[in-house]
Amino acid sequence: MYEEEQRPDHGPLAGFTVGVTAARRADELGVLLQRRGAAVLHAPALRIVPLADDSELLAATKEIIEQVPDIVVATTAIGFRGWVEAADGWGLGEELLSRLGGVRILARGPKVKGAVRAAGLTEEWSPSSESMAEVLDRLLEEGVDGLRIAIQLHGEPLPGFVESLRAGGAEVLGVPVYRWMPPEDIAPVDRLLDATVARSLDAVTFTSAPAAASLLSRAEERGLLDEVLAALSHDVLPACVGPVTALPLQSRGIDTIQPERFRLGPLVQLLCQELPARARSFPVAGHRVEIRGHAVLVDGALKPVPPAGMSLLRALSHRPGWVVARADLLRALPGSGRDEHAVETAMARLRTALGTPKLIQTVVKRGYRLALDPSAETKYADA
Repeated sequence: MYEEEQRPDHGPLAGFTVGVTAARRADELGVLLQRRGAAVLHAPALRIVPLADDSELLAATKEIIEQVPDIVVATTAIGFRGWVEAADGWGLGEELLSRLGGVRILARGPKVKGAVRAAGLTEEWSPSSESMAEVLDRLLEEGVDGLRIAIQLHGEPLPGFVESLRAGGAEVLGVPVYRWMPPEDIAPVDRLLDATVARSLDAVTFTSAPAAASLLSRAEERGLLDEVLAALSHDVLPACVGPVTALPLQSRGIDTIQPERFRLGPLVQLLCQELPARARSFPVAGHRVEIRGHAVLVDGALKPVPPAGMSLLRALSHRPGWVVARADLLRALPGSGRDEHAVETAMARLRTALGTPKLIQTVVKRGYRLALDPSAETKYADA
């Protein structure tokens, strides 16, 4: 008979560590993950720089002047101002503003609205939420079939935005006001790659295809590509905001998870379902034990565990109920050398962290075992 499970005082992602590769909106994604209990490792795989003299922006500007769109979506104030300033530099500023004067303009938020009005234009509508999801919902509710829509991009592609509009029958023209570049500080990316290879991450999130490609490119530069791909294939869950974002990973044979709606919120909710479902759970010494990335749930109560202790616990859980020799446990400890006393020290700390010492039994002169309940012995005999 198990003890009555405690009411959780933690989020569904408690005990898991999630990598975030986004440059823009990283704070928003990080907060969503942390509110649900996750530890977050942020490593922007790209940086976004303005395109003052870029040929792509010039081409998009000329196309809009020659073939005026029905709708323009302005996403950032600095991006919209930069676009107008670049057009002025090319001698196209007045002509661009004249064309946009007769176009329906949707502004993502108050700062963008201010930039639009500063240019002498007037927005038709702006969502109070400052959410591109609300802009998309409004457009799709009104119907976009046959419309020509220009979107001022802000570095990373808007997750699912363009795909959804095209699926609704719109012709979509991106106005690229920024360019992706490698991050100025590569150290966070290297830390994320090392954590992926070490399996100290449980998932990595991707919100743009260029970020995914950049991360893999850096792994290749460091000679870690095969190890990173192996980790993403089996142990570290790659989560993409949509199918376009997933393409660089899929081209390397990596399967990813994606939400049905290409938004950050649904992406986080999908992780809330997937990561707990991947955790191993056992009936041990009358308790329910669930092993997560850097913590353990004992009867629903969260128990943070040091890295060495997690390594021992994973080794024991690979053969639940069976005795695991000290020598095998020593090999599971990172950087422990040859002294089996390191196993005893780490085991003592593990038991203290779990708060229930009887979960792990010492088998004299042999090793240790998870004290699997008798009713579960048969089920896990061949685990």
